[in-house]
Amino acid sequence: MRARALLVPLALLLVPALPAAASAAVENPCESAEARTLLCPNLRIAPPSEIYAQKVGGRVLLRATSDVESRGKGPMELHGRRDGPRSMKTNQWIYRKGGGHITLPTEAKLHFTYVGTYFGGSYWKVHQLANFELRRVGPDGEVGDVVRTSPKLNYCLRDLTHTRPGRRSPSHWVYPGCNQNPFQDRVRLGTSVGWSDIYPAAYHQQWIEVSGLRGCFAYRMIVDPKENLFESNEDDNTSQRLVRLPYKGTPGC
Repeated sequence: MRARALLVPLALLLVPALPAAASAAVENPCESAEARTLLCPNLRIAPPSEIYAQKVGGRVLLRATSDVESRGKGPMELHGRRDGPRSMKTNQWIYRKGGGHITLPTEAKLHFTYVGTYFGGSYWKVHQLANFELRRVGPDGEVGDVVRTSPKLNYCLRDLTHTRPGRRSPSHWVYPGCNQNPFQDRVRLGTSVGWSDIYPAAYHQQWIEVSGLRGCFAYRMIVDPKENLFESNEDDNTSQRLVRLPYKGTPGC
């Protein structure tokens, strides 16, 4: 994996970036016969954890830690190219089993996102990589419609924590923290197999406002909710944990 990381800059020089286009117009190779020859990525998101309620002025915020996990055969890797003052369009690289890669235009965008001075200022992040929502749960356990959502939409892709070591997983990080250069024209973001990008509950916008709500709710997290990225499995992108509001410190209803 280290050798591959060193080869990426050379590949960037040799392979011209494709123009961005709607990923919906491009067949997902990870769901076709071609998948047998590819190291397709698969993103998952762990259930909300370390949940706690925070009172801010007259509001109550229900905070939670999120964990975007890379669990496919290959990394999730995006290459951004500037298309606006604070935005980039992206291509996704999917590696081949025998070496090399294919390049696919996606609908995913990178936004230069401010997260507050305490957390380091601004970073190039993937827009709408994940979202949080709160859904009411009925007496029969049926999960209903969305009641509240989180303001947070933008996330890095990086190798932060090695959460599932294995044969396909590099022992050392390949993708560092997100780029903070506002003048950068191109950036690479990614998460290696077996690694996670985790944001603690206290981080910028890691909350859903729950002021005035009572009863049982599903605190749900969804990775790639718009299906802008190419994966081997689009059916494992959601997780949830039940909470009773007002929150007393223990999940469950």
